[in-house]
This record gives sequence, structure tokens and C-alpha cells, in this order.
Amino acid sequence: MLGTKLGGSEMKKYLTLENGDVFVGEACGDLGAEIEGELVFTTNMTGYQENLTDPSYKNQIITFTYPLIGNYGVSLGTSQSDRVQASAVVVREMTDEVYHYQSVISLDAFLKQQKVPAISGIDTRQLTKIIRQYGTMKASLTNQPVNAKEAEMAHQSAIVKSATRSVTDGKENEHVVVIDFGVKSNIVRSLQRPEIDVTVVTPESTFEDISELHPTGILLSNGPGDPTDYSDFLPVIQKLQEQYPIFGICLGHQLLALANGATTYKMTFGHRGSNHPVKDLITGDIYMTSQNHGYAVDIDSVKSTPLEVTALEVNDKTCEGLRYPGRPIFSVQYHPEAAPGPHDAKPLFDKFINLMHVNGGVH
Repeated sequence: MLGTKLGGSEMKKYLTLENGDVFVGEACGDLGAEIEGELVFTTNMTGYQENLTDPSYKNQIITFTYPLIGNYGVSLGTSQSDRVQASAVVVREMTDEVYHYQSVISLDAFLKQQKVPAISGIDTRQLTKIIRQYGTMKASLTNQPVNAKEAEMAHQSAIVKSATRSVTDGKENEHVVVIDFGVKSNIVRSLQRPEIDVTVVTPESTFEDISELHPTGILLSNGPGDPTDYSDFLPVIQKLQEQYPIFGICLGHQLLALANGATTYKMTFGHRGSNHPVKDLITGDIYMTSQNHGYAVDIDSVKSTPLEVTALEVNDKTCEGLRYPGRPIFSVQYHPEAAPGPHDAKPLFDKFINLMHVNGGVH
């Protein structure tokens, strides 16, 4: 299956899908790099810089359904981590003509700098239809054609490890400890207040390690991969929820569910975009949300746990929220930090902080 034909001396790139389909396009980004990864798509019309630097996209090949990418370049202070996390980028058209006063570099130059390959000039609508029909699949991006057998690549889970870091103003403040499974920068920024310190720790931390930090609340962050890959951390969550307020986001939502006896499953093609409507079952409100996940909590499995489902995705009725009745513990599948995306769910950070105030912290 071929994309747009190329002319002249343009360098070709080959996107080979696990099911044997091949798209031929123009090489951009890092021209020499060849990669393998999980092929996904996002419906975001803007926010490509946030998407590419989101740790939840680690080891994934991102297809942008919006036809023109790169028109406002790359700016300082927008990235959600210190590098591009995606393995590769697939676009219909990538432009070097940048129109934004904050831009410091073009997207193509940024990808070259980060050694991330990309392919342009293919029919991304057709590619997305294939993913929707067959589900998320493995793929390779190469400089030469490969056969279908070579396209059958082993998937490796990617558990993110990060160094502990603290954000503080030096005062006696309340203290949020973020468990970093692949946290986005804007989640940390959304927690920061003059009266709140934030410390980020790795999932290798023990319950004792976290308790010694004297947290007022715990945030379970987003991250890549299958939530069952993090089963070693579930006993830590079980202990933490006995003593501290907890807020889970995306992967953190799934891990909270697993820690309480629910199960998760791999979705056909996941939710990736900033236009997912979610209904709050407590208030009846509808929020427009930003999402990026390929796994979901099995709603039926929640019935046998102490948790309660609090929100549903309007289109497919997947689980979008949980709470632990009687305890200051809740989670959401979507991203309230709005990077990129709508700001409807931003008040959830205030809700979490208010829960910490009410409970007074446990030291």
C-alpha cells in the first residue's frame, strides 16, 4: 500500500506494519535512523510538541491525523520531559515554514537534533483506518523495504526510571510525593502552589522510602506500557492508601484499580487525542478531555473491589474515573493537566489539594 509518490532525489522511508501493509514516504527528522515500535495515532490538531515529549508515548510511533504538522515550530517551556519520547513520527505533511513568535526551531530540525526519524507524504487517514480496523500494532520505520516476516517484532514494555527531584520554596509546606512512572512536566507544574512542595520519586521507591519524606498526599503519575508490568509496585500502593490521600492519573488510575483487585485490558486502538467527552457520574457534568492510553480498567471487575466507578467515556463507555468511598482517594483515566488539550478537568488538582487540607496529612 503506497502513500504519495516521491520525485527527484528525496530520500524514501518505509513504514512496514505488522500485518504486512507498507507505506512509502519521504524521510524527515533523523534521516539515517531506523526504528521499531508500537504504531498508534492521535487526533490532536495542535500540541504536537507536548505529545512527542510525553513519556506515555515512549517506544511508540505516533501518527498525527491532522494533515499539517509543524506550522508553529517548537518553543521553550512547552515540552513535557527533557527529550522526545516517541520512537518516530508519521505525518501527511511536515512544514519548515514556522509562524509563531515563540518558536526557536522547526519541528524537523528538532527531530534531527533529538535523533528521531519521521516519515511524511503518506495517507495518514488510510493508515488510521487500518489501525482502527486491526488495532494497535507493531511497525518498523526503515530506509529500505522489509518483508512481512521481518515486520514481526517483539514488543518490549518500557518502565520509566527517573531521578528523584524536589521542587520547593524552603518553607514548612504541605508535601505531595509524585510516583514517576513517566510523569509529564505540566502535572508537576499543576501541583505547585506557594504552600505546597513537590517531590518526584521513582517506582523503585519502597513504602518506607516514601514515608520518610513525610508526604501530605501521593500522586500516581501517567506512564507508558501495560499496567501489569508494574505489579511489583502494587503492594506499595496498598500500604500508601491506608495512610495518605491519593490521586491517580492515567497509568496511575489503572494501578490504583489493580492494587484494589480490579483488572485491566488492552484496548483495540486506545484513546489518543484532546476531544474525548467524559461524563462525571457523580455530578452529571460532561468534560472534554485529553487522553493518551492503550489500556483500560475493566468496569465489571470493579464491582468486586472497594472502589466505585465515577466517570465514563461517552462514546465507548470505558472507565474514566474511580474513587474509594470513605477515603481521600480518587483517580481519572484522562489528563487534567491540559498539555495539550482542554482545561475542563484542571480543577481536579484543586480537588486533590483540598482533600489533603481536609485530612491534615499523615506524618
